[in-house]
Amino acid sequence: MKSRHFLKVMSVATVFAAAPVGMMYAQASNATASGTPASGTQLSPVDQQFVQDASQADATEIAASKVALTNSNDAQVKKFARQMIADHTKLSLGMAVLVEKKGFGTTPSADSALVGKLQTLKGREFDQAYVEQIGVEAHQRAVDLFQQESQSGTDAKLKAAAMHALPTIKHHLAMAQQLAGAMKGSS
Repeated sequence: MKSRHFLKVMSVATVFAAAPVGMMYAQASNATASGTPASGTQLSPVDQQFVQDASQADATEIAASKVALTNSNDAQVKKFARQMIADHTKLSLGMAVLVEKKGFGTTPSADSALVGKLQTLKGREFDQAYVEQIGVEAHQRAVDLFQQESQSGTDAKLKAAAMHALPTIKHHLAMAQQLAGAMKGSS
């Protein structure tokens, strides 16, 4: 069991070594040479809520973006969806590694109502809903969430991870806003 956990952590660490988004969490979650957590194993209720909210946001973006790969006919929407899947998978794995070292585990689940609604849409109708709700609105909420944690969180490593994630999330928001503008301009 321990060796399986070690292999899982090592495979996640390998992903982070090759991915800038993942590195932000790997750097923020350094452990001592013995492999034990550097400080404390508990997260405050505020930090726990951040982890749960961020994990759900990642899971929702990943699930909705997978739907986009099948329900969209727009090459730019699909490209955006692939980027969201890649980046949010790295963010999610990084968060899991960090909070596991703090003794807090979470099983992220997507917003099933939102993903379910998107699954019923196709083509342009899907594209508009996906770009607006997942691309723009979800990333605006994520920027607010990560800014709040980077300023008011109580765990130093989690605050640092949130601060390092912000540029990526802001970039996603800018990409979504640009895509939304292009879609409105072509209608």
